[in-house]
Amino acid sequence: MRHLFFIVLLFSAISMLAQSGYSIRFHVEGLRDTTAYLGYYYGESTFVKDTAKVNSKGDFVFDGKQALPKGVYFLVLNRTRIVELVVSDVQRFSLETNTSDYVKNMKVTGDVDNKLFFENMIFNMERHKEAEPFLKNIQDSTLKDDQKKDAREGFTKIDEKVKAYQDDIIARYPNTLTAKIFKANKSIIVPDPPKKADGSIDSAFQLRYFREHFFDNFDLSDDALIRMPRPIYSEKINEYIDKLYAPQADSAMKAIHRIVEKSKKNQETYKYSVWVNMLKYQNPEIMGLDEVFVRLYDTYFGSGQMDFWANASLKKNLKEHADRLRKSLIGQTGANLIMQDSNLKPRSMYDIKSKYTILFIYDPDCGHCKKETPKLVDFYTKYKTKHNVEVYAVNADSSMAKMKDYIKEMNMKWITVNGPRTYVGPYQDLYDAITTPTLYVLDDKKKIIAKKIPIEKLDEFFTNYEKLKKSTSPQKL
Repeated sequence: MRHLFFIVLLFSAISMLAQSGYSIRFHVEGLRDTTAYLGYYYGESTFVKDTAKVNSKGDFVFDGKQALPKGVYFLVLNRTRIVELVVSDVQRFSLETNTSDYVKNMKVTGDVDNKLFFENMIFNMERHKEAEPFLKNIQDSTLKDDQKKDAREGFTKIDEKVKAYQDDIIARYPNTLTAKIFKANKSIIVPDPPKKADGSIDSAFQLRYFREHFFDNFDLSDDALIRMPRPIYSEKINEYIDKLYAPQADSAMKAIHRIVEKSKKNQETYKYSVWVNMLKYQNPEIMGLDEVFVRLYDTYFGSGQMDFWANASLKKNLKEHADRLRKSLIGQTGANLIMQDSNLKPRSMYDIKSKYTILFIYDPDCGHCKKETPKLVDFYTKYKTKHNVEVYAVNADSSMAKMKDYIKEMNMKWITVNGPRTYVGPYQDLYDAITTPTLYVLDDKKKIIAKKIPIEKLDEFFTNYEKLKKSTSPQKL
């Protein structure tokens, strides 16, 4: 019996060894003598993983010694994506179909996950066909709302049918990738807010609850969710940060740290969640959020935490961008600029005594500058006195002749200096201005209070900034 036990163990070990890697066999009736590719999704990109030769009978196989990363893959023929499939725990299975309809005729052998995946595609096709007349009615602009009531009810019933179908798969096959995809797309139900001890409604309850439970159905440590036809992983991150936190550096960092902590137990998701946010805040649309990029670099790249995948070249590029940003973040004191004006006299930005200084960096050959400069001239003419503002314009071109012509052409009455003719080093080392035009607003202490703000919004900005200052300043007794 003891010998038999060891023999069983030996055969089990051999069997497990034989099952390592992957083998995905296809038979496609109507296909012959061509090349097939196995592709996969990664975030917003697609890549080719494997290549196979299709024989005269329509047979081909993708195989390898190492298991495939889990996710949604797709078959490519003649540079066209033909059909998708899932790759999960079982990576040795067969797919049989024909060219008349790859999905409807698909037969799966050896993998429950793909069987569920294709059954769901057929189920969705049927529901979509069923919903078409209702959708047509709902979208008909000639009908009144009460005439669309039956259509809305019909569409709701179909939607409930789809949800019930997915819930059943989640309950019966919770470990399949198909079920995980369904679950990842489920909404969080937020309960009604409770009452406090004093009888008032806890108005902050629902926000707290939504933040706490936002990822209940979405496993941030499952890297299969990165390899989806839609970039649901990054979408989920963006939704969490943008909808549930204020667009402010401290709030964004708080949200990001929560995300990263949940993704950290898997190196692939740890890397991806950090990188998604680096890209998000590299050139943010909302003013002041470039600080997040700097803090992310310091926390995850400068500290060495991302060294398991980030090479020296990438780290160098990120560092250069972070260091350029950190010198001119909102709230920082802007560096002084001393450059020659059109009379070859040094002009210091710090010598400006106005309440506000607009630093405007432009290039006379830049088409966008030629559109924006007249807007700033118009603002300066109308609001210079009202807002007590002066403009310190830096010409990016070394040619004094070009600078003088531009001043005359644009009727620029403010201080204009030649950037390359500097006494304090390149302005690019002191301010983030890799594109032109670039605009900064500094207060009377030369603290940066705004950057890259649209010129047409300047009057509104100064008005609101003054109101904010008055509302937050201490009241005199």
